[in-house]
Formats: sequence, C-alpha cells, structure tokens
Amino acid sequence: MRREIWGLQLIPLPRALRGGGGSSAGHNPWGDIKLPAHSTSTMALLGHILPPPLPLLLLLLLPYSHAASCHPQPNATHFICTDPALNTFPSGLPPTTVAISVEFTAVTTISPSALAGLPHLQELHLSSNHLAVLPEALLQPVPTLRILDLTDNLLPDLPAGIFHHSIHLRHLVLQGNLLQALQPAWFMHLTQLHWLNLAGNALLEVPPAALRPLRSLRSLDLAHNRLHHLHADTFMGLQKLERLDLEGNQLRALPPTLFMPTPALRLLFLQSNTLQVLPDGIFSPLLHLRVLDLAHNHLQALQLPPRSPGPPLSLDISGNPWACECSLLALLQDAAPQLIAARDTRCASPAQHRGEEVAAVSQAGCDHGGDKQSPLDH
Repeated sequence: MRREIWGLQLIPLPRALRGGGGSSAGHNPWGDIKLPAHSTSTMALLGHILPPPLPLLLLLLLPYSHAASCHPQPNATHFICTDPALNTFPSGLPPTTVAISVEFTAVTTISPSALAGLPHLQELHLSSNHLAVLPEALLQPVPTLRILDLTDNLLPDLPAGIFHHSIHLRHLVLQGNLLQALQPAWFMHLTQLHWLNLAGNALLEVPPAALRPLRSLRSLDLAHNRLHHLHADTFMGLQKLERLDLEGNQLRALPPTLFMPTPALRLLFLQSNTLQVLPDGIFSPLLHLRVLDLAHNHLQALQLPPRSPGPPLSLDISGNPWACECSLLALLQDAAPQLIAARDTRCASPAQHRGEEVAAVSQAGCDHGGDKQSPLDH
C-alpha cells in the first residue's frame, strides 16, 4: 500500500526493494521505506527518482488546530487546511502564497478562479477530498506550479487543456481516482515533468505515443489499473525514465520491443499480472537495470537483462510455476542475481523437482549447452 504525504510518495517498496530492517547505508528520509541493508547504490538510486521533501514548515504546522489553519493569514507563504467539515475551497489567500494544502476535507468543487492572484504558487496539494470535476482554466493563473497532488479524489476525467499552462510542472500525482482513459492532450506541454503517478485508477489502455512529450520523465507509476496490453510504442520518448511500475494490472503478454525506448530504466515492477511468456531479449536494452520484480505471474521460463558491472540485480520471481530445466538454472547461475523471496520461488515441473526451491535445485547432469532437459531426466 502506498502512502501520500502532501503529494510526496512515501512508498513501501515492492518486495524487490524491501529489506528486513532498514538501510545501513545511511539515514532513510522516507520513514517507513525499507531498503536492502547491503545496498548503498539503491539509496543513491532512489535519490534520483523520489520527489524532494516538502519544506519542513509544512510538516511542523500539521499539529495545529484545523480552525486556525483554515483561515488565510496576511503575507503567509504556506496555507494548510485539513478540516473534514470544509466543503468550500478557501478564498482570500495572499499573493505571497507558495504552497497550498487543502486535504482530507469535504470539498467537492473548485472554481475556475480559485487560484487567481497567486503568481508565486509552486505546490498545490488537494488529496483526499471529494473532487469529481476540475475546471479547465483552474491552473491557468499559476504557470509557476511545480507540484500538483490530486490523490484519492473522485475524478473520472480531466479537461483536455487543464495542463496547457503548466509548463514548469515537475510532479503530478493522480493516484486513486476513477480515470478510465488517458488523453494525449494532457501531456502535450509537460516536457519538464519528472514524476507521474497514475496508480489506482481504472485505466484500460495507454494510447500509443500518448506519453511521448514527457521527455524529462524519471518515474512512471501505472500500478493497479486494468491494463490488458501495452502497445510497442507505449514508452516512446521516455529515454530518461528510471522507474516504471506496472504492478497489479492484467497484462498477459508484453511486446518484444516494449523497453527499447527506455534504456535508462533501473527499477521495473511487473509483479501481480498474468504474464505467461516473456519474449526473447525483452530486457536486453536495459543495461542499467538494478531491480526487476516478476513475482506472482504465470511464468515458466525466464528472461533477464545483460549482466553489468556493479551490484547484482535484485530479482523477485516468486509465485510463478517455474520449469526447473537446465536453461533456467544456467541463466540464474550466469546472471547471479540477488534472489528475493527465494523460499517462495519454487519449481512446478518436472515432477522430480515439484515444490522444491529453485535456488536449491542442482545443475548436476546439465551439459554446457544448457539444454532444456531436467537435470534428473537421464
């Protein structure tokens, strides 16, 4: 389960990044995120793709009373309101406002002019309200906006031109809404976007090349939608993408060239889909991949990225019906990944190995060609 605090992702990482007791590499600024104890590089990697913390002032103000915080103060730079009884977006915010947080309220609508007169606004946090519609002109007065968080509202759609003036937007969080379709027009002007979270919606597909304008994107979260398939050019143009989360969809197959446009990818989460076969060489373009989660699919045979210098690949392949043949065993031996959840990574075939841990099956009897016979078949 993901947590949002003022739109910043505090993500209990998928198993491939979870450790037993935090990180020995240094202080973990994300609190409940557990990192592999061995991995200094993982901490450095996350620093590139997690959004920066909000100003400490926001967090320090949280304990203050709802009543006090919901009245704008003259010359204030930050406005916070979490009054569950609030049903109207506050007005009268001073032009000095840099960050707004109106969250966990009963607000259902917001007027097109709600942000007028706020020329310095950089952060807008509207999570956990009851917003079902946004006016197309809402963001037009605030072209300086850097962070927009709309987590856990009731939005089934967005106006086509809502982000046309948001050319400086860096982080956009739409997680936990009711979106069923992506409009390519949303992304046309978001060339500086680094972080896009669309998890927990009802998306059925990603239109071909819809994400292409997002040439600065580092992190893309499409987890827990209803995606059945992806087009070969779904990620075209995302050459800087480092983190991709497709967990919990209904993907049965992947195009062989799906990851060719994303050579910088370092973290890839494909767990809890219905993948049955991985195309040959599908991960070959991913020379920098450090985390790969394929857990809980229907895979019997494995594909891996080329082995590269540096820390071993963190790999979770648990919960699949693996065919423990020589080809699989040789691949794992050659790649030497750090196998996560090894106790839940078991053979479904051949009969001699059914139920055994993959890591415990011997390669005795396999020839150097890595044929597909079982080690015990002769």
